[in-house]
Amino acid sequence: MNTADLDELRALLGAPGVLHEAADTARYGSDERRLYHGRAAVVLRPASTHELARAVGWCHARRIAMVPHGGNTGYCGGATPDESGTQAVISLERMRRVRSVEKEAFAMTVDAGMTLAAVQAAAADAGLLFPLSMGSEGTAQIGGALSTNAGGVAVLRYGTARDLVLGLEVVLPDGRVWDGLRCLRKDNTGYDLRQCFIGAEGTLGIITAAVLKLFPAQAQCETAWLGVRDLAAACRVLSALRRRLGDCMSSFEYLSAASLGHVLAHVPDVQAPPVAADAHLLVEFTAGEGDALRGDVERALLALVEADDVTDVVIAQHEKQRRSFWRLRESVPVAEKALGGSIKHDVSVRIDRLPLLAQRASAAVLAHVPTARLSIYGHVGDGNLHFNVLAPADVAPDTFKAAHGEALSALVHGVAHELDGSFSAEHGVGKLKRELLVASEGPVAIALMQALKHAFDPLGLMNPGKVLAH
Repeated sequence: MNTADLDELRALLGAPGVLHEAADTARYGSDERRLYHGRAAVVLRPASTHELARAVGWCHARRIAMVPHGGNTGYCGGATPDESGTQAVISLERMRRVRSVEKEAFAMTVDAGMTLAAVQAAAADAGLLFPLSMGSEGTAQIGGALSTNAGGVAVLRYGTARDLVLGLEVVLPDGRVWDGLRCLRKDNTGYDLRQCFIGAEGTLGIITAAVLKLFPAQAQCETAWLGVRDLAAACRVLSALRRRLGDCMSSFEYLSAASLGHVLAHVPDVQAPPVAADAHLLVEFTAGEGDALRGDVERALLALVEADDVTDVVIAQHEKQRRSFWRLRESVPVAEKALGGSIKHDVSVRIDRLPLLAQRASAAVLAHVPTARLSIYGHVGDGNLHFNVLAPADVAPDTFKAAHGEALSALVHGVAHELDGSFSAEHGVGKLKRELLVASEGPVAIALMQALKHAFDPLGLMNPGKVLAH
């Protein structure tokens, strides 16, 4: 990137929109897990869709590859440039406007650079709810969440990011802008183009704004910590609660005793739950105005205790206790990081097959490395387990990962495949799982994906090397 190039870019974006010095661009060169390290030729930070379109058009004309960059909270290296030093990272961190809130339509239009927490707050200010929620919501941006079709803790009731979008605005790889910001609940006018970009991880274009679905604020909230004997019991509890309480249940989270133990041992200032059990559930119920929810939840949980599916249960008595419950669940990745990190697997199967997944994958891993430590937790309400493997206590984590990571992942993903499951429930493909995609999806699916990529990005300039190898 020579001086003339930088001057042209500054003319397009202004000085704050162009970062070139290594000290300024370094933080864009590594992914959240530090699995990948690259170097950008330049980091472009547009402040509007118009500026972004001009910058993308400039890069396209010069055949410069572009890497869209959001909050950098992904686990698969999808927002990291390569090591060539020739790619332009495009960050949407300066695009953080709420464009409009349509209270009567239960929708809002926001810039893609807004964090999930900021979108949630803007919805709350309007007396409404944006339900997409995850541990990284203070950093993760809405554009990145849509580009990876993020899941989070409320999929059971509200669906994934894909289910929360009414319209999109996208800058295409050649700099053209597709304006699909329509606030319509029903629209059958041809192909649904927005779905091409949701989950595409920035390989077909850059999402710049979205019309998001909002929901009524939930005045009643009850949060319970349950003890169960195993994952099979957890699935029975899920079914019973759904049948009895329906959509009142918004979250159903599972923690193995080992996962909880890692949190209690390695995360400071957490409080142990008031339940001792072989496995744990964090279940949240919400409803609109009224006062009936507490009684309904109590009766439903009492029935489960009497049926011996739940060994113990505590309902949060105040917001502080509710937050302490959620902190335990959200601290599992922090605890694993404190232990040197884990070999992560983001797998999903049909809900009734979750016990088989855990049993078979555990047996396969421990047959390979009997002293490995397992951390099994996740969103059982939507069939998504995080089946993570940690090094034995007496083995250096990096040594363990180098020696066994590939083989153990093949075992876990193989079990998920045997059960007609997915190797990527909510974390995406990025660079990390490209070969898995080819192996699991088959030649017809891959050919269709490649044709779609070529149709949108014939020069292969938009986030090259992510999702698809070419």
